[in-house]
Amino acid sequence: MNALTMDQIIQFGILLGVLVSAYLTIRFRDLLSAAIASAAMSLLLSLEFYMLHAPDVAIAEAAVGAGVVTALVVYGIAKTERWEREGP
Repeated sequence: MNALTMDQIIQFGILLGVLVSAYLTIRFRDLLSAAIASAAMSLLLSLEFYMLHAPDVAIAEAAVGAGVVTALVVYGIAKTERWEREGP
């Protein structure tokens, strides 16, 4: 059986970070914290794309996913309420 290479170990760590940040995005009641967790997930995904030798996709994901989308979500939170309301 082959041993894991350093690249595979790093990619597993990035995958774990993506899964944790996605879970936190869903679980946070504070919408600003959820937006920051979503931006972290996007940055980790862009790092994964870079490690898979797709630098153009990584740059687009970092710029659009972590940059523009996060800025729009934070702007929307600033215009509304920061905390999620309790369900019915």
